[in-house]
Amino acid sequence: MRVVDLIRKKRDAGEHSREEIEFLINGYTRGEIPDYQMAAWLMAVFLRGMTKAELTALTEAMLYSGKVLDFTDLRPKLPGTGKTIPGLVDKHSTGGVGDKTSLIIAPIVAAGGLVVPMISGRGLGHSGGTLDKLEAIPGFRVNLSNEEFRAALEKCGCALIGQTAEIAPADKKIYVLRDVIGTVESPSLICASIMSKKLAEGIEGLVLDVKTGSGAFMKKEEDAAYLAELMVETGKRMGKKVVALITDMDQPLGRLAGNALEVKESIEVLAGGGPSDLRELCLELAAWMFLLGERVSNLEEGRALAAEMIASGRARDKFREIVRQQGGDVVVVDDPEKLPLARNKVDVKSASAGYLVSTQCEQLGIACVVLGGGREKKEDAIDPAVGLEFHKRVGDAVRVGEALCTIHYNADARLDEARKLVETAYMIAAEPPKNLRSLVHRVIGA
Repeated sequence: MRVVDLIRKKRDAGEHSREEIEFLINGYTRGEIPDYQMAAWLMAVFLRGMTKAELTALTEAMLYSGKVLDFTDLRPKLPGTGKTIPGLVDKHSTGGVGDKTSLIIAPIVAAGGLVVPMISGRGLGHSGGTLDKLEAIPGFRVNLSNEEFRAALEKCGCALIGQTAEIAPADKKIYVLRDVIGTVESPSLICASIMSKKLAEGIEGLVLDVKTGSGAFMKKEEDAAYLAELMVETGKRMGKKVVALITDMDQPLGRLAGNALEVKESIEVLAGGGPSDLRELCLELAAWMFLLGERVSNLEEGRALAAEMIASGRARDKFREIVRQQGGDVVVVDDPEKLPLARNKVDVKSASAGYLVSTQCEQLGIACVVLGGGREKKEDAIDPAVGLEFHKRVGDAVRVGEALCTIHYNADARLDEARKLVETAYMIAAEPPKNLRSLVHRVIGA
């Protein structure tokens, strides 16, 4: 086979065989196919899409490009019964602005008795990455070996790591490439990336948080639902319990965006505070994880258990335990002001009075990247301290001169572009919006 022929085939809307897809993925993983050819093929996939047979082959090729872990011996027991339950569970979000739910949900669910082997990614496009956020904690190690991963799960019931060289290495390489060539939004590539990585974890249940709205990769709800159905079907076909929640990303989640800022807000939620939208979504996602892991018998019990883990302090204690286990400075859990702080702040103020009726949420995410909180090129370094602080939510009344957002920045040269993005992201009108969208739009696969 020749790579150029396969690029042409997909460019012309042809369907690949399983052997052709394995040739591409294995060759790229081994370094035999250069970035420029894989980039061309990924763009062809972005433009032409994939059939279900192709998607299954792509997911499996990426999954088996490395080692598939087995943690079934770590299955927990149901309290009070001694019964072993399929309690190896994880959650994945398709990404958005201010979406720091993994940092909150993982310790909640682990504190509640399940095992959470969470393999996460870095920032992709305008959306922040869980690994970049965790690395804002001084000393926190996300690059654990498979042996260290297992040891952390045995000790804490949870670990939040990046892909090792052995876990879905094809996805690790392709993930970085997709970020810089404009193919992030492809449903097929998103599905294969997420499911290959998650199925390699050895989990038994997976909760998917599929974002829709102006700050999501899937702007239209029907596109988000299509992606959710692809992932749920792929996971179930491979013997896993999978459910997807379609959730709102027409405005940032929570009040803070930026790596250290999001760690700070996560700690606030684990301590019983934090913004209500973020707390509500975390409780809902955690409840589904408890249900899939058979820790509870219904969603109401799951929500109550998640709330109890926060109220009792056990979730925050678990987060402290995870930070310590992975080499991070546990001081930040009790004093988030010890996290990296930007040297400068400036308010973006409203030029008119009225009501906030909508935000161009993706622009706010791009502003974070421009400030240095994300990568414009794959070799860029991250500034953990920069980000945005949101003062108004859709539906709120706004006065002239009132702060809509505070920019936390270090580099003066980056400020003007970021400020323009923020200023044009807010729409103020004389009348309040008639219909405020719910946080969870619907559930697929339940």
